[in-house]
Amino acid sequence: MNQGAFPTPNGSRFCVWAPYRSRCELSLVDPIQRIYPMEKDRAGYWTVTVPEAKPGWLYQYRLDGEKELPDPASRCQPRGVHGPSQVVDDSFAWTDQSWPGLALSDYVLYELHVGTYTPEGSFAAILPRLPELRKLGIRAIEIMPVAQFPGRRNWGYDGVYPFAVQTSYGGIAGLKTLVNACHAAGLAVVLDVVYNHLGPEGNYLSQFGPYFTENYRTPWGPAVNFDDADSDEVRGYFLQNAHTWFAEFHIDALRLDAIHAIHDDAFPFLEEFALRTREWERELDRPLLLFAETDRNDPRLVRPRPAGNGLPAQWCDDFHHALHGLLTGEKQGYYADFRGATDLAKSFSQGYVLDGRYSAYRRRRHGAPPDGVGREQFVVFAQNHDQVGNRAHGDRLGSILDFPSRKLAAASLLFSGFLPLLFMGEEYGEPRPFPYFVDHEDPELLEAVRNGRKREFAAFHDGVGDDIPDPAAEATFVSAILQWEIRHEGSHGVLWDFYRELLTLRERVLRQIPLNGSENSCEAKGETGLLRLRRKYGEARLEGLFNFSRQPGSIRIDPDLAAAEKLFDTEEARWMGEAVPGPSRLEPGSLLSLAPRSAVFYARGIDSARYPESDR
Repeated sequence: MNQGAFPTPNGSRFCVWAPYRSRCELSLVDPIQRIYPMEKDRAGYWTVTVPEAKPGWLYQYRLDGEKELPDPASRCQPRGVHGPSQVVDDSFAWTDQSWPGLALSDYVLYELHVGTYTPEGSFAAILPRLPELRKLGIRAIEIMPVAQFPGRRNWGYDGVYPFAVQTSYGGIAGLKTLVNACHAAGLAVVLDVVYNHLGPEGNYLSQFGPYFTENYRTPWGPAVNFDDADSDEVRGYFLQNAHTWFAEFHIDALRLDAIHAIHDDAFPFLEEFALRTREWERELDRPLLLFAETDRNDPRLVRPRPAGNGLPAQWCDDFHHALHGLLTGEKQGYYADFRGATDLAKSFSQGYVLDGRYSAYRRRRHGAPPDGVGREQFVVFAQNHDQVGNRAHGDRLGSILDFPSRKLAAASLLFSGFLPLLFMGEEYGEPRPFPYFVDHEDPELLEAVRNGRKREFAAFHDGVGDDIPDPAAEATFVSAILQWEIRHEGSHGVLWDFYRELLTLRERVLRQIPLNGSENSCEAKGETGLLRLRRKYGEARLEGLFNFSRQPGSIRIDPDLAAAEKLFDTEEARWMGEAVPGPSRLEPGSLLSLAPRSAVFYARGIDSARYPESDR
């Protein structure tokens, strides 16, 4: 049964699940104060229809004649996470009826945080930036979680009302307006959702029913109850939430946060979720996707049923770790498991590096071979909110790498042959950090968060003391707001054009060397930092030559690369190259010199004509 408050022609209908309560009443708070008894069915759902209740009215539920609490399925919390819920009119004048959706292999993702993407920190402020994102070559924006959280500053993973859209961002109407505008601009929308835990402040779910179980523990406490007593209704709650994003908000895909913290057995929730999503695709007549975020390197997640869970795609952290470690030389924490150029070559070839290999960081073997997993089923990245924000100071590649290394990171990502994700500001080398920030009302909780971050970084970053940014300070949040105005200035503008050109070429290559069915391989020349990436499909061929070393290097050209023409070179003058660019055509058997921290791509059998802007 759908939970929440729903306006109807006969007033508003209220429904809440509280199976162990002997009495549940609706308490109208504003503009009138009145109590209404509710009726309970066999599954523990309490319902009532109130003729006079209208959109905008505030309400709570009174449990057993004592506690008055917000609605677990609240659509709006205008007075914060501890205040009453609000009846919402969900009508909206959609104009995206001609939007066809986006196929999985066409996704080029751009992750953004609503609060720091613009100085205004709202959905509305994103609208003017959509045309430039599309011009850059982005195909989908991925919005970090927007479920109502405490205060005005939060990454979003402390949300406590999965159905409510953060009021300071613009609420339900603001998100729908953004989705509608994205579709008009040719952009899909991915929403990050958190089904593995709720935040620590304002989480009243356990007062209503067995939403959590002590059978499993997560980093945030008891796990969500996906397989204990009464778990059918808990599953239904989260499935209702997912369907709401797809059906009411026209969201195209969901990113499922930290699915390794979803614990269940027998019929996994993720498998049921994937099956239901296929049903909703038929219902809504457009593609709907699920992206699983996990570090377990478990290919069963994306294998078809019955051998797997049948999810469309998953994150691939190993690509980031191998690339980041090679570019920065960092070896702390999980970077200790990655062995330079040979491991990056392995990730280029198959995604996972840890595919059953021993992990010194975990002190055990980790992962399994990704046999049968398609290349479009891996999302890869050089930066994202986790990998930037979970550093002690939230420093980006734009502040820790030189310009040639940033170009090399972009070339590696966009010609990897997987689905690429950019983190907001990456495209122009944003130097500002993206640190962790919160705005809890409970001072004891804030102090616990501060101390927890210090302990975390003491374990991960040798030598990091108490100088990490205070997550509760407004200045920490302000420091993360993008400097959008610098995106076309100096080297930032060169890097923006660099990303745009690479995305244009990537699209051209994919038209002739698709992700599905192509041959892909990568080999490293020992630990010299030299890599050779090869992609083939029929007569079409792409050859990528990389030098991750700080010293010049050379690679001998294979005889079968006769007539291959240069497609892209990071050392060209327009990209602020500092060395002699590679030749326009390859001579089989010759030695090709590669400047330090450079890459050059050659192609054969690929149309070299640039696609017109209207075709993008």
